[in-house]
Amino acid sequence: MSSIPDFTPEETKVVNDTLQERYGQPIEAQLVDVELRLNPDDSQVTDCPAIYWENGDCHFVLAKTGDSSFHSQFFYGNREQFGTGRYHYDDILDCLVTTLRVQADHELERNKVKDLNE
Repeated sequence: MSSIPDFTPEETKVVNDTLQERYGQPIEAQLVDVELRLNPDDSQVTDCPAIYWENGDCHFVLAKTGDSSFHSQFFYGNREQFGTGRYHYDDILDCLVTTLRVQADHELERNKVKDLNE
């Protein structure tokens, strides 16, 4: 069992409200558990509570890695996994908004490449 606390109702509300604002409609976000290395140099993984959602063909995970510590990533499959360039955030809104911005920028570039190849 992990010593990392679950998301608080306030944290969950921040995520749900932010996703609704970003996408213009409620997004089905699921509470899940993930295994993460709490630091990139760790060899052991730790069970962490997380929030998972999808938009189109993109999947998102926002994990709680401590009392006020968060990590996020988005992915399109096993070979296309991305982060924000920062491993830990101490503010859930900062973590979430940064992830959404990085993913939106990535999606624009991804679509440009797709258009060039057609």
